[in-house]
Amino acid sequence: MIPARTPAANASLAERFLPEGQLARAFWLVSLALAGTALLTIAAKIKVDLVYVNVTMGTVALFAIAAAYGSRLAVATVALYLLEGALGLPVFTGTPEKGIGLAYMVGPTGGYLLGYLATAWIVGRAADMGLSRNPFALSGFMLAGEVVILALGSLWMVYLFGLEKGLTYGFGMFIVGDLIKLALAACLLPALGALFKR
Repeated sequence: MIPARTPAANASLAERFLPEGQLARAFWLVSLALAGTALLTIAAKIKVDLVYVNVTMGTVALFAIAAAYGSRLAVATVALYLLEGALGLPVFTGTPEKGIGLAYMVGPTGGYLLGYLATAWIVGRAADMGLSRNPFALSGFMLAGEVVILALGSLWMVYLFGLEKGLTYGFGMFIVGDLIKLALAACLLPALGALFKR
């Protein structure tokens, strides 16, 4: 009889439920990645329209996925999400109304989308280190990820629209809302982890 696999103490939430067997594990990981892209798509559609870009629940979904999945699966999930968008699926906010595919991705939101990939790794590393159960430590990694998203998004906006508009619409308008979403995501994951533990 094969003994049950015991996950490491610092394993991410997704790794704690990995089934036995390579095929079952592969199916589980692919299913989680697809579920993650679906969650990112739904979150992208919950939005408030601004001048050049939209405020969405995308970062909340991104933070939650990365903290639950760990860095490797989170990066793979976001990469799959970006691939879906590049292939023309309407997974991003404002699609298909504002365009689809690569044409949309090089528009005003292009820098933020690239920031999503980097942030998936940053917040996922917190999960890899077992910090997803600690809202204070987790929020530090999320804040670092948020800085990366805003920095890349703003730089791309500056490139497209100039310094003043790029900083105003690419950075300044998001600060308060994004910090609230960050706090929400940082508290959500430990609560979910405790619920699954029970």
